[in-house]
Amino acid sequence: MPMVRSLGRAASQLLQSSSCGCGVSLVPVRAIGVSPRQVASDASFHSVTFSESDHPRVLITGGLGQLGVGLAKLLRKRFGKNNVILSDIRKPADNVFYSGPFIFADILDYKNLREIVVNNRITWLFHYSALLSAVGEANVPLARAVNITGLHNVLDIAAEHNLRLFVPSTIGAFGPTSPRDPTPDLCIQRPRTIYGVSKVHAELMGEYYHYRYGLDFRCLRYPGIISADSQPGGGTTDYAVQIFHDAIKTGKFKCYLRPDTRLPMMYIDDCLKATLEVMEAPAEALTMRTYNISAMSFTPEELAQEVQKYVPELQMSYNVDQVRQAIADSWPMNFDDSNARRDWGWKHDYDLPELVTTMFSYLGSDSRIAQAN
Repeated sequence: MPMVRSLGRAASQLLQSSSCGCGVSLVPVRAIGVSPRQVASDASFHSVTFSESDHPRVLITGGLGQLGVGLAKLLRKRFGKNNVILSDIRKPADNVFYSGPFIFADILDYKNLREIVVNNRITWLFHYSALLSAVGEANVPLARAVNITGLHNVLDIAAEHNLRLFVPSTIGAFGPTSPRDPTPDLCIQRPRTIYGVSKVHAELMGEYYHYRYGLDFRCLRYPGIISADSQPGGGTTDYAVQIFHDAIKTGKFKCYLRPDTRLPMMYIDDCLKATLEVMEAPAEALTMRTYNISAMSFTPEELAQEVQKYVPELQMSYNVDQVRQAIADSWPMNFDDSNARRDWGWKHDYDLPELVTTMFSYLGSDSRIAQAN
């Protein structure tokens, strides 16, 4: 029986969504697990395959983060409300709770997670539980537990029960020695954050489980994701969300990155669309298990120029945060996503002008914006 490092129940209930930042010490406990040798031989006895039902039965972990609620909404439209279960360890807002099935799921509790998969006949699992870069650097033991131990639990359960598993990766999986313009799917990956290291680990473990145990593992490397539904969380790419809020409220924005810092970005609707498309793609069409996806790439200066078409009096200034600037300088400037476009037909809908128009339309009308329009 494998030994893993986990967290106490009270501590773990504070984790798993990207907004967490508390300090908790780790406590060694014994997990109820399954050895890799058992996975291949036992999987066929417990699986409910996609072909045996009209629609997949979906579980989303870490579902109250930036992407989970939107993904649940998209999948429920496609597969039916009751076939998509959103989960997290935090209390959901009323509109989320009443929009469809929601359950408590702690990815560090192997036994509970396994029971959820079995009792709900889950066939697809989207694993979004993670601590992001800024929080992870502030508490490395916590990030290691959630991002790595939690992943191992999910991998074993997915392999045992023949699930189709999606785990997102990120531009943070690359480092200063990676080619930056463009960054291909396969190249040197030496990230310098625990978040990035854990994502490279997830990519490689998922690929290993695919070739060793036949796990249907699928992964996309997300660029910076921009959404009007979630507040900026202090991440390196979050300036591209904050600028809209500040433009509307004050007409002023102070950016923590240099004006010429180019990073790949994507509107959330494109991100969710790509995630569903890669999960629905025929297995034989996939030439790899982890793909870059991209839509646009811009600098703070270019974004400000586009925003000023709606808020002409926007005053843009810069106060460079050396920590976040160093992270941005180690990340890709452009993603090469030609393999995704070739293998499963990926095509984005939102470029920079469409992104800015959509963000302002969602964030509400303002006298400055109305006058500009």
